Amino acid sequence: MPDLAHVIREISEEMAQRPDRGKVADYIPELARVDPNKFGLAVIDAEGQVFTGGDSDTPFSIQSVSKVFTLTLALGMAGDRLWKRVGREPSGNPFNSIVQLERERGVPRNPFINAGAIAVTDLILSGHEPREALGEILRFMQFLAQDSGITIDERVAASEKRTGFRNTALANYMKSFGVIDNPVDYTLGVYFHHCAIAMTCRQLANAGRFLAHNGRIPATGHSVVSAERARRINAIMLTCGHYDGSGEFAYRVGLPGKSGVGGGILAVAPGKASIAVWSPGLDAAGNSHLGRIALEQLTQRMGWSVFGA
Repeated sequence: MPDLAHVIREISEEMAQRPDRGKVADYIPELARVDPNKFGLAVIDAEGQVFTGGDSDTPFSIQSVSKVFTLTLALGMAGDRLWKRVGREPSGNPFNSIVQLERERGVPRNPFINAGAIAVTDLILSGHEPREALGEILRFMQFLAQDSGITIDERVAASEKRTGFRNTALANYMKSFGVIDNPVDYTLGVYFHHCAIAMTCRQLANAGRFLAHNGRIPATGHSVVSAERARRINAIMLTCGHYDGSGEFAYRVGLPGKSGVGGGILAVAPGKASIAVWSPGLDAAGNSHLGRIALEQLTQRMGWSVFGA
């Protein structure tokens, strides 16, 4: 077995030298200010050892990576009733597309595109005030990461709200079909804020460990979800976690993963490791350009692909 610390050090050094860094998400003003030269990588193995490289302790906006955790919460609240609101199939369209919603009568294709995550957020909000629902999401993230210092970047949340016209359109369209129950402003407020949660690679890798270990947090033995539900969340991450770049990610990396336009990716090597990578520059599909390359190199060198070494 290759030495993981050495592999991570090599990958981090290689990524620091690459000139092709993608383009930051400039349609969200606060994200446009992030330094595209940043790169961080953190891996936590099955024994709980943490291996890091680059800017692994620099907080960044996790954006759509938060959708893994809101999906987990919503499934805990509603179980399979959730799938009446949102599907489980890859979209094949941009993450903020409204065309598919029109064809499919307001039901989002999966919980990781924007429309699907808004519908999931609406379910979590039901029966709560927005502040209560958001607090529940944040506390869940802190619990998983075993770090009460995780916070929401209010500047990013405000920036998203000011420019979130497409998301507002998606939410109103779903509201017209009865997929959204709560006032659209309430649901979007919670959605924008959970996407603006700021975490480091180290914190994010820790938060995702339960998905690598049959739904349990290895450090405490606490069961977050059943082993079956963990497998199913991983399956949706593998097929839908990178929008219309999900097939390419599965082909090249071979792990369940979820990206965010802040440049973060959470990836899961079942039974082996939880991985978080961050590089703010994005590819054409809205996924971290160097993040995907780094994960491809990591899985090749470690033999971690779910499809075989």
